[in-house]
Amino acid sequence: MTGASREYPDRPWVGIGVIAFQGERVLLVRRGKAPRLGMWTLPGGAQHVGERAEAAARRELMEETGIEVGPLELAAVVDAISRDQEPDGTVRYHYTIVDYCAHWIAGVARPGDDVAAVAWALPEELATFDLTPEVHRVIRLARARLG
Repeated sequence: MTGASREYPDRPWVGIGVIAFQGERVLLVRRGKAPRLGMWTLPGGAQHVGERAEAAARRELMEETGIEVGPLELAAVVDAISRDQEPDGTVRYHYTIVDYCAHWIAGVARPGDDVAAVAWALPEELATFDLTPEVHRVIRLARARLG
């Protein structure tokens, strides 16, 4: 499939993520749908056509977790590319993810939209969530960015 399909796309999909902090704790979500069903990660999702990136970040954060954050800072841009193994390594998924970071200002975190669970995790607890190395990296960048 090509065009609007996320699988075997003809262009990268833009994803927007948010690294939200409440003190030292960072907000994590467990995916309730594919891709990455059941995995812990950061809240976020696809940007809509005509939607500004920061508006997409705030919308996705509210839809998935019910919280609001203050001013957004750019933390990182990540290319998530998955290829088929055989026969030719065709790109199966390609997301360019723009990750923002900010401090929590309102709301009680709860799972919503395509999220099965949420958790506020302290730095020493992150290893228990089986996060990808890339998620660990962007959390570190966000901490440094926000001071």
